[in-house]
Amino acid sequence: MNEKSKSQWRRFLARGQSEVEIPAGRQPFAHTLSILVVTLALPISLARGASPDGARNRDYIGPTSAVAPIVLPTSGPLKVSVEEAILTTLERNQELRVQRLGPRLSRTGIEMERAAFDPTLTGNLSYSRGRTERDSDVTGKSIGTTSKRTDAGVGVSEFLPTGTNVAVDLSANRSWATGAGDQNTAGVGLSVTQALLRGFGLGVNLASLRQAQLDSSVSEYELRGYAEMLVARVEETYWDYALAQRQIEIFTDSLKIAQQQLGEVEERIKIGKLAEIERAAAQAEVALREEALINARSTLATTRLQMLRLLNAPGANLWNRDVVLQDQPSSVDVQLDDVESHVQIGLRMRPDQNQARLGIQRGDLELVKTRNGLLPRMDLFITLGRTGYADSFGGSVRSSDGHGYDGTIGVNFEYPLLNRAARARHERATVSLDQQQEALRNMEQLAQLDIRSAYIEVTRLKEQIVATAATRRLQEETVRSEIEKFRVGKSTTLLVARAQRDLLSARIDEIRAVMSHLKALVELYRLEGSLLERRGILAPGRQPVGELSPSKR
Repeated sequence: MNEKSKSQWRRFLARGQSEVEIPAGRQPFAHTLSILVVTLALPISLARGASPDGARNRDYIGPTSAVAPIVLPTSGPLKVSVEEAILTTLERNQELRVQRLGPRLSRTGIEMERAAFDPTLTGNLSYSRGRTERDSDVTGKSIGTTSKRTDAGVGVSEFLPTGTNVAVDLSANRSWATGAGDQNTAGVGLSVTQALLRGFGLGVNLASLRQAQLDSSVSEYELRGYAEMLVARVEETYWDYALAQRQIEIFTDSLKIAQQQLGEVEERIKIGKLAEIERAAAQAEVALREEALINARSTLATTRLQMLRLLNAPGANLWNRDVVLQDQPSSVDVQLDDVESHVQIGLRMRPDQNQARLGIQRGDLELVKTRNGLLPRMDLFITLGRTGYADSFGGSVRSSDGHGYDGTIGVNFEYPLLNRAARARHERATVSLDQQQEALRNMEQLAQLDIRSAYIEVTRLKEQIVATAATRRLQEETVRSEIEKFRVGKSTTLLVARAQRDLLSARIDEIRAVMSHLKALVELYRLEGSLLERRGILAPGRQPVGELSPSKR
């Protein structure tokens, strides 16, 4: 392992809902349509908001600082270090590409909820013509009357987060009948309906929008959790591949030794220093070494395929390419903080903990909605309008600027007598919130169990490295001693084979302890949610929920 990787592993880096602004007040009834249109458009632009970060930056997963791009060859062996394997996987892994789309899909829900406050433009245009026939009382002949009418109208309506519906309408019509002149009518009207009980206030009307924003943040934490799992899988697969290579080397060496021992046994049998029965033990040992070597080669081939899948290197011949590891395993003396520090980091940083906290916030908003649903509906409505009449369209418009007006004010009331559906929804939301809070406490307890167990495992494996190295050295001495006794006739082939087998196991245990320690460190960092930070990887969901600014919750 190079010094850069070692220093990187020693490094410790401890460690949205956009606030929808609402105008403080509304303009009174305006005398011109332009002022009304501006008044209606203002809260729309505020409710729409602006994303603090671009979608690309919010979904970025990669190194926190600029690094040279990694260019993999399209053919031949893939030579990668641990760091290069991680960065290549984050850039090219096919499964991660699928997961990246999750936050983008979730953000569409925000725009769908914002659409509730978008203005609606309406218009109508109609033409009618009619003819009636009646008998004249004087002449008895049929008299025909023809009438025509043209109606046109345009309006803008908007629902405001305060629970207010505002609509502005312009209308005009022209009518004509046989024996009468043209009659033109023009009118302008403003209607305002304000919820007084159910549907009143910013809290309930913005709840769905804020829930959609929380859902978007949840998807970002989900992506972060997957990225951490993927980085951990890359490192673990990297060291599994290195272990498989070392096992092949060890089994190859042990097979050569077993074959040499078999040759020596056969020579001694030929000259009569050993009995014929000693050959079976030596042959069995060779067969065992061959069997172990076959299994090790199979493990290496399978792990190579897993590495290729993660890297997803360019080129048409992906699955037949070899992987050359640039970093080799060695023990890393990482000084861990006390276990309580790791637990506190986990409770702050773990993506699943932050997702659960956002879920509770979403449940609080659901309570706001269902509690409002228990209220009766009482709406205050006001309608103001002016209408002008004349024998021409221009005259009717000018006439509407006079002192005449139409006005209506009133209240609508509605309340289901039992209101069982609303009560059931509120009870369901209350129980669901209690369940989420209990689930968070359970998750915190499980997180502590996971982190504390992983901490114990890291400590155990660190001590195991020293113990297995000492065992391997002692087994080497035992083998040398047993071989010398065999050569002077004080040992048997079976005892020599057993000693060699114990040495082989000790060599495997030693290298496996080093690999397991490296993997256990990765697992500890993943369980506490700090793996990406320690590897210098930036990903969505970096800040804990409790430390997010209100504009990003």
